[in-house]
Amino acid sequence: MYDFIEGELEVKTPTHVTINCNGIGYFINISLNTYEQIKKLNRCRMFIHLAVKEDSHTLYGFAEPNERVLYRQLISVSGVGNSTARMILSSLPPNDLMSTIINGNVALLKSIKGIGPKSAQRIILELQDKLGKKRMEMSVDGNHTNVSYEEAAQALVALGFGRASVDRVLLKVSKEMGSDQDLETMIKKSLKLL
Repeated sequence: MYDFIEGELEVKTPTHVTINCNGIGYFINISLNTYEQIKKLNRCRMFIHLAVKEDSHTLYGFAEPNERVLYRQLISVSGVGNSTARMILSSLPPNDLMSTIINGNVALLKSIKGIGPKSAQRIILELQDKLGKKRMEMSVDGNHTNVSYEEAAQALVALGFGRASVDRVLLKVSKEMGSDQDLETMIKKSLKLL
């Protein structure tokens, strides 16, 4: 029904915003990831997901279309509701979450509040292939960051480090280094933190 809502940010909190669009205030639930991207803005465009229940219509907003796509993938998993999906996206940035699911990192997923071992396994089981295909499309489009991440992870695991520790450190290194990463530098920086 809604694709996006654009307007002045009347209210900004880490959990929701109110956007004034032509005199109508839209209350929109957001993730911490989205909040980090819009917190310094006075005006923005939110990509919207409308959740309809018998007793409510709730708007969820995302600063980027890719985060909305990932959100919709998450709520397609049995047992993952709107609030849980928002909590997951608040805990990990979209690219890091994709890597976590594709790599089958149950330990990192279940460390998120509200996600138990069974839910983490179900998310991985149902989304691993779908997100893997999406990741391949992104790599073909010129985003080689994800390939470097996986190669670095495999190298560090081969050196004897646990996968959960490796993923935690690589996610930190990835954030610090940004999108221009080469494999050797990623491994060297990660070794210093392990």
